[in-house]
Amino acid sequence: MLMCLTASHKNASFDLLERLSGGAGAVAQRITDHSECVTGAVVISTCNRFEAYIDLDDPITAGQQVGVEAATDAISAASGIPADELRATWNVHTDEDAARHLFAVSAGLESVIVGEGEIAGQVRRSLETAREAGTTTSDLERLFQRASQTSRGVKNNTPLGRAGRSIVRLALDLAESRIVDWSAVRVLLIGTGAYAGASLAALRDRGVTDVAVYSPSGRAAKFAASHAIRAVEQDAFAREAATATIIVTCTTASGFVLDAAALTAGRLAALPAFEQDDTPGCPVHAEAGQLVIDLGLPRNVDPDVAGVHGVDLLDLETIRIHAPLEELQATDHAHAIVDRAARKFVSVTHEQSLAPAVVALRKHAHELLESEIARVAPRDPNGVAEQALRHMMGRLLHAPTVRARDLARAGDAQRYLDALDALLGLAVESDEVADLEAGEAAS
Repeated sequence: MLMCLTASHKNASFDLLERLSGGAGAVAQRITDHSECVTGAVVISTCNRFEAYIDLDDPITAGQQVGVEAATDAISAASGIPADELRATWNVHTDEDAARHLFAVSAGLESVIVGEGEIAGQVRRSLETAREAGTTTSDLERLFQRASQTSRGVKNNTPLGRAGRSIVRLALDLAESRIVDWSAVRVLLIGTGAYAGASLAALRDRGVTDVAVYSPSGRAAKFAASHAIRAVEQDAFAREAATATIIVTCTTASGFVLDAAALTAGRLAALPAFEQDDTPGCPVHAEAGQLVIDLGLPRNVDPDVAGVHGVDLLDLETIRIHAPLEELQATDHAHAIVDRAARKFVSVTHEQSLAPAVVALRKHAHELLESEIARVAPRDPNGVAEQALRHMMGRLLHAPTVRARDLARAGDAQRYLDALDALLGLAVESDEVADLEAGEAAS
């Protein structure tokens, strides 16, 4: 059984999502260690969602309850959030519904900005993280790979795939009213991850040319060199922050990287130099405005910066409130693509679940066939009987092979297994199914 537990901007507060993100790193391993019924887990943690995808041994009694409890207890232990609060928040999806949800998430259909592009990369990186931790399974691998394929299908076949749909660009749209000339804007990026790259692209599209980057983890120089912008060292950070028209933060740091004290200190350090050459529009001038855009989760910016004179703080919660309405026709088309992909995923899963039974039937038939051919061989020097027997066995196996596929797609595989047991004494255990899937994943 595949299961997804999700908390997102649709059913959880920003504060809860922020608290969940703090313990995301070790959650998948905690979930798989919680119960022997849990065989794998992949966790997605972004600025607007926290989701755990879980693979459970099937069949097990009360499988959904086991999965919910395993994930809830593990996430509660990692984040410090009471288990009851998490249970009251989760939306739970299983099997086809779980596949449909992940495919929609990866395609950007569940994002604050419908169709935004960053989420597809975040989904891929979540799978890579789970691989490194050893918490994936063949079903989870296939689920996430199909999610990536589906997101590409939506991007290539609907208007939602056009460039520019992102939370970064919405934040800059909200800043548009206060910017007279983007080419005169000075920008400081704090962070060097995916959002930093997306922010830089969005800024350049608007004509911004003066961009610097600072990294709390020391990666600024490498990012700056690869993107042809300036790198800021630690000792120049406060002054650079004070003199920027716009600051965009987008790091995974666990604490605040910018606060009121840093801005104030930077202004005091920068003011004499700017008074000497009277640089126009510099934020250290009393009447100038400065915008801080915080795209981090947990928050990168201490809320106290909003109390600094001339500073406006735009965080994810505020950006989310201003998200535009969906483009209904394009979204309907995208959901149709997602629905087809989810049905196909489950259909293939069901077919694979009966593969060991079909193999067992064919092996049984092959043994009988070879025994009969050996028996008639002395009286069949030209191989005519052998040819007839092989042809007849092929025809006999065709119908039960097709029937296995049809029953699997209809979700009625157990009838096939029961029939094999009752008619031929072939008992195919669930362990054989798991062995086959493990072999396919390794090949």
